Amino acid sequence: MTARKQQLLKRHRRHKRLFLLVALAALLLLGLLVAGWLVPLALLLGWIAHEAWFADHLFYRPQDDYRYAFPADALALPVRLEEGRLRVEGEIGAAETLILELRVTAGWLGRLLDPQVWIGDDRQDFERDVDGRRYLNLSGQQEALRAGRLRLRGRFCTLAGSATLYALANPDYAGRRLLVVAPHADDAELAAFGLYSRARDVAIVTLTQGEIEAGHYRRLGLDPAGAARLKGRLRSWDSLAVPLWGGVPQNRCVQLGYYCLQLPAMAGEPQRPFGSRESGETDIRSVRRHNPLSLPGDADGAPTWFNLVADLRALLEHVRPEVVVTPHPELDPHADHVAATRALSEALAGSAWRPETLLLYANHLHDNDRWPMGPAGEGVALPPAIEPLPADGLWSPTLDAGTRLDKAMALAMQHDLQAPLPLKKRLRRLIQQALAGRRWPVTGGDEFFRKAVRRHELFWVRRL
Repeated sequence: MTARKQQLLKRHRRHKRLFLLVALAALLLLGLLVAGWLVPLALLLGWIAHEAWFADHLFYRPQDDYRYAFPADALALPVRLEEGRLRVEGEIGAAETLILELRVTAGWLGRLLDPQVWIGDDRQDFERDVDGRRYLNLSGQQEALRAGRLRLRGRFCTLAGSATLYALANPDYAGRRLLVVAPHADDAELAAFGLYSRARDVAIVTLTQGEIEAGHYRRLGLDPAGAARLKGRLRSWDSLAVPLWGGVPQNRCVQLGYYCLQLPAMAGEPQRPFGSRESGETDIRSVRRHNPLSLPGDADGAPTWFNLVADLRALLEHVRPEVVVTPHPELDPHADHVAATRALSEALAGSAWRPETLLLYANHLHDNDRWPMGPAGEGVALPPAIEPLPADGLWSPTLDAGTRLDKAMALAMQHDLQAPLPLKKRLRRLIQQALAGRRWPVTGGDEFFRKAVRRHELFWVRRL
């Protein structure tokens, strides 16, 4: 976490403590001066208000501008909003990825309900009380935009009358030879199911077993280590079996078997083995028996950084991908995700094969745990970028309704996304549905069914 985010977190906690002290004093006065029975009622109403409107985790102010830089070859065209329609001054050409930069300002209802921007029949949501520069995703709306028919309107917010359209042209990477790097089972599906399910030549490598946080499996009568071993086996199986739903056979999937949340420690001491934190296992070969090829780590089964980099190098030279899909090292903060792309970079440095392009994805964010905001099935606006990111390109292919349903079913097959929601989360959702107008999909209870099953997938394009 950056120093700026640490400062925001400290300020948030300080304000929360001050608010609680003031609220406690007010409750004591209420009980002493009016009636004691009002105190529990006030506590209940305060908790409901918190769950409805103040439970989101934002480590920035909704009034902060997002800050994006685009590559030099991206077209930047002036746009006007006239009578609810977008008018572009210039030609977008063959660009398929369209990003609209404009100012969004919440109305008074936008402090209680999520501000929405409607782009034709698409909807993209933003932070409550938003007042800053945001980036809408217009990909898939080229025809209506060229014809001057694309409508843009805000609900619970107002939109600036002028904006800038960034038009980025990319090849269809589904036609290239792909390698998808997934730190855990389900990362490939969350980020790139739509892409890999229509790719002509794709391989998927999953780095870890994903065995930790296995308390759900202890209900089967297992001790903590046994539950972790079972979860690791199940998620390793998921990494090999679920891609078949998207047309990727098992002999194009590889499970490396390293241990969850140990990749950063491995990077710090490359020759030292780091076994599982919870299962007690120390041999990565326990889940490698279904792999379609032998890899360097099979020799000793040691969970070391040296073996991980060697495994990835061998896969690069075997698959010979033109494009590698991997986590965004600056945007996705999950420790295993950052380490996965670091290991890939080290493997590339020593490999005889060099891909042309990295497609970077973000399944997690530091700043906003609700992004992409809004309901399932809608578009994906660019995520918060309060601190500048590298000026990478963008590619945002669209998913039709059938592909979105298939993606949701692929997620439903993932064992880690099947656990029932805790009571607190179920109560929070009921309160937010009633008071804040939020909705969740029927396809699954996990938050990723809302966040990942969208009209767009989004990749940052980094040329090598």
